[in-house]
Amino acid sequence: MEIYLVGGAVRDELLGIPVKDRDWVVVGATPGEMLALGYKQVGADFPVFLHPKTREEYALARTERKQGHGYHGFTVYSAPDVTLEDDLERRDLTINAMAQAEDGTLVDPFGGRDDLEHRQLRHVSKAFSEDPLRILRAARFAARFHHLGFEVADETMALMRAMVADGEVQHLVPERVWQEFQRALHEVTPVTFFEVLKATGALGILIPELANNDAAFSNAMAALAATAEKGLATECRFAALLHPLLPSQVAERAAALKAPNDCRDLARLVVEAVPEARKRPLSAGRVYELFNHADAWRRPERFDLLLQTLTCLPEGLETEVSRTLERALEEARAVDARSLMAKGFKGKALGEAIGRERLRVIALALV
Repeated sequence: MEIYLVGGAVRDELLGIPVKDRDWVVVGATPGEMLALGYKQVGADFPVFLHPKTREEYALARTERKQGHGYHGFTVYSAPDVTLEDDLERRDLTINAMAQAEDGTLVDPFGGRDDLEHRQLRHVSKAFSEDPLRILRAARFAARFHHLGFEVADETMALMRAMVADGEVQHLVPERVWQEFQRALHEVTPVTFFEVLKATGALGILIPELANNDAAFSNAMAALAATAEKGLATECRFAALLHPLLPSQVAERAAALKAPNDCRDLARLVVEAVPEARKRPLSAGRVYELFNHADAWRRPERFDLLLQTLTCLPEGLETEVSRTLERALEEARAVDARSLMAKGFKGKALGEAIGRERLRVIALALV
């Protein structure tokens, strides 16, 4: 039995950046031997075990063979005769296909260290084309390491374009696409992710409204970059990405990407609020309707995310206007229904009185 540190931990250590997670490959062992040593099996599709003390993942060396389309179209073979090189060869990029022996020796059969030095994201083998999800992964690593000078190698870009042309992207599982999108939105330069997808043609399938409209794509990237620079939440980044779309397109695209409800809702609110956000001067009536439409009375935290996103859009909301709206909402939410009830208002009349009072304090806040 031989144990090797593999993948991202080896890559990041060579790059001199903090290692977050460590994954291990075990060569020459069986599941029974791992269980006898106290490891706990957690993998359903292939043998993955948790270390009894560190809880880090140890996977038995394995190979994969494509049997169908998409992410699930593989059969996995894991046995003591699978070598370390066999295991590394099935990985996506050469910089992720390195291993380190227990004595610190680097195992690098596919030139990953050289590609690190030359800042290249290159596929390990033609097996890359068997999994369309790797298009998104390559784009995500480009977004992660763009600031360090990394680029997708020409031959890998050509392979990804061929995969798109062959229709592989249509076989992606939406839930897996969303996982990659969510991670990409929080990479160092998320714009790079979508630029790579656009260059390969994959964006034309996943978000055609952006891929086929240069102005919309440019505005989306500018807004996304601004939300990333400010460190905003996933909902804000996703809403910024889709803000050039029509409301009906936002709903369709968010559903197709299996985006969570909070991301879908904010994206819809942002695109519906953009026309109002660009009107000047602000009027108490329009602001009141905006608060109503966004359900800001019950969801002030979501309205805050809306404002944060709107300030990141090209020709969006000025910071000073955003602060004014925050103040107006705070004061309008402070309207005391009990004092109005004490004056004799009740039922429908009470609701109307609350509305009038909220409108009055909004008008004062806008002065």
